Amino acid sequence: QVELVESGGGLVQLGGSLRLSCAASGSFFRINAMGWYRQAPGKQRELVATITAGGSTNYAASTEGRFTISRDNAKNTVYLQMNSLKPEDTAVYYCNADGLRSWSLASPFVSWGQGTQVTVSS
Repeated sequence: QVELVESGGGLVQLGGSLRLSCAASGSFFRINAMGWYRQAPGKQRELVATITAGGSTNYAASTEGRFTISRDNAKNTVYLQMNSLKPEDTAVYYCNADGLRSWSLASPFVSWGQGTQVTVSS
């Protein structure tokens, strides 16, 4: 079982900043890609940003250059720095990770965190 635990969400004013963290724990051989997704009320879950084990990043257009994803492989932790926050960024943010449970390529896993609420007030 691979567990992801998010932290860092909260209430912030328009234009403010937050940094989300997500730490992976449990039994696994390695983590490959990690990422952040979000879901606002009445909307589908959407990708925010992803990062590979090698550090390659991908961002949704909606971040408009305001967000930065990073990771600490030694700590099995991924971060999302969010600046210039807007009310439309309000959502539950979910951490995601995929990898291998063991050395075998026949042991892939995909794990999701419980989500952390981000609320941006105008």
